[in-house]
Amino acid sequence: MHADAVVLDVDGVLVDVADSYRRAIIETVQRRHGETIERATIQRFKDAGGFNNDWELTDAATLLVLAREAGYTGDAADFTDAVAAHEDGGLAAARAVLREAAGRDGFDADAVESQWDPEGVRETFQALYLGADLYREIEGEEPPFEAPGYIHDEPVIPEPGTVEALQSRFSVGVLTGRPSAEADIALERAGLSVPDEHRFTMDDWDEGKPHPHALTTLAGRFGADSVVFVGDTLDDVRTAVNAAEADGSRSYHGVGVLTGGLTGESGRRKYEAAGAAAVLDSVNDLPDLLE
Repeated sequence: MHADAVVLDVDGVLVDVADSYRRAIIETVQRRHGETIERATIQRFKDAGGFNNDWELTDAATLLVLAREAGYTGDAADFTDAVAAHEDGGLAAARAVLREAAGRDGFDADAVESQWDPEGVRETFQALYLGADLYREIEGEEPPFEAPGYIHDEPVIPEPGTVEALQSRFSVGVLTGRPSAEADIALERAGLSVPDEHRFTMDDWDEGKPHPHALTTLAGRFGADSVVFVGDTLDDVRTAVNAAEADGSRSYHGVGVLTGGLTGESGRRKYEAAGAAAVLDSVNDLPDLLE
């Protein structure tokens, strides 16, 4: 595969977030509402699309748990399938599904949403994920409770030499749903130094993946004719597909890795169905793929 520039996602590509972000989703809902979702349901939300922001995924998981308590008759698969069927996807779709289910199952959607506190969800999530010390540093205030921080449980995925091999041969950028400060921590651990103009984080744009704006902008800044975007979700692949549709002057290739929530042959098939140009066991296989 030819490439002039390589753009990398962070979570599931450079660092393993199974015991950090995904654990924080589960435990935020548990801490706030006494019940939670299965790890597999997190992946179902990711596959449904529009959940590049894990705070919003936690919001959607919260609404699912509260809807169950109110009388929702479906299961997690029914809920996420309904979210996937909505054109917009993401949290807006989850709220729409909640209201559709309320009309069918006879519960009060407004009463359910009144129990949902997005700011409280975010505070709890950040306290669990960052831990007390980093919470004070990054959020600039006291955490709602003391915690050690799951951010410290993120193994680095690239082997020694992978990052060097990529940066010595290609222009390398980063496109992530992480806030900038949290992206800095992961990139430092992975040994990847990227200037601000060659990266997009949650703080740099409003749309989020799979909107193509960030990827096409990076391609323009690199002056690249062919761009490879490597990610661990279907929305990452969809971002490359959407970029190719939006910008006919360049080639865009979405590459999925099996080190995130999508694994094995089922993960490979999902990536391919979403339009992946290639599926790799990990980012460590990327230098050999690229010309």
